[in-house]
Amino acid sequence: QVQLMESGGRLVQPGGSLRLSCTASGRIFGIRAMNWYRQPPGKGLELVAASTERGVTDYVDSVKGRFTVSRDNAKNTAFLQMDNLKTEDTAAYFCHFNIQTVPNGGYSLYWGQGTQVTVSS
Repeated sequence: QVQLMESGGRLVQPGGSLRLSCTASGRIFGIRAMNWYRQPPGKGLELVAASTERGVTDYVDSVKGRFTVSRDNAKNTAFLQMDNLKTEDTAAYFCHFNIQTVPNGGYSLYWGQGTQVTVSS
């Protein structure tokens, strides 16, 4: 059984920085996409940052130049470095991985439990 464990969310002042991490554990044979979503209070889920196993990344326009997604494939871990945080970045952040759980088999999607980021003075 695969689980994703997130950490790093907390209260931070505008202009500050945070680093979120998400580690997958369990029977894992490979991970393709390691993505980050967020859900602001009262709003829907939004894809914030995406990364492929080859290191290709993409971002929603509102975070470009401020957020950086990275990954450590050997440790099944993704990171989201968030700089120059704004109040509108306040949200629950979720990691979302595409994981191969059987040898030479298909991939399945898994979600982290979420970590709260609050940007406020």
